[in-house]
Amino acid sequence: VQSQIVDYNPDNPNLPVNSPNAHYSISVEALKVIQSYKTKNWKKKVQKFKMNIEKYQTTSQLERENKLISVKTKSGLKLKLSPGDHNLLQAAVVEKFTCYFATNSELLYLGDTAKKDLFIEKEKLLLLNIPMDKHSKLPDVVLYDLTKNWIYLIEVVTSHGPMNVKRVFELRQMFNGCKAGLIFVTAFQNFIEFKKYTLDLAWDTEVWIEEFPEHMIHFNGDKFLGPR
Repeated sequence: VQSQIVDYNPDNPNLPVNSPNAHYSISVEALKVIQSYKTKNWKKKVQKFKMNIEKYQTTSQLERENKLISVKTKSGLKLKLSPGDHNLLQAAVVEKFTCYFATNSELLYLGDTAKKDLFIEKEKLLLLNIPMDKHSKLPDVVLYDLTKNWIYLIEVVTSHGPMNVKRVFELRQMFNGCKAGLIFVTAFQNFIEFKKYTLDLAWDTEVWIEEFPEHMIHFNGDKFLGPR
């Protein structure tokens, strides 16, 4: 891709990196050069192609940066996420969910479909006795409220991965040594996506829907938002 020989998702550049439809295709420019092999224009076309690579790389870099999703944390830190619905929803969690339901929280972890550990406060996670070895599988977003000693474990769902019984069990095991209260949250873009997973959601978890950011759905009977 960097050498302009192939294009990544040329017919749909906005596909997220984790899309099953992601693909590569030989570039039009490279194809023209290859088709000229063993002709009198071969060396000339190769030379011209090589001269254009630097210009192409600069243009491609600018295009990639323009497609990145900007997200600003409560502390004022600005991060860039790769394109895609999953990361758009993650940005909404950081910027909107925290305003309504985790006002005193700080961001400890934020993944990215292209870079798993885009943002991670390793020292703070270790102080909370949260293991950070290579086998750790943190949820998409982790927030911590120091005043209440609550940890929000948030899975962002656009295609898979809600807070089901299995996932909650895994996270409880992973956070077994942590003394903070655990809150399990599944975030959806809209009610249509939420309804697809209603049978999978575990009891004693919370649901937040970006379409109605000021509301929560509580999958429990004894209390509202809070650790169990």
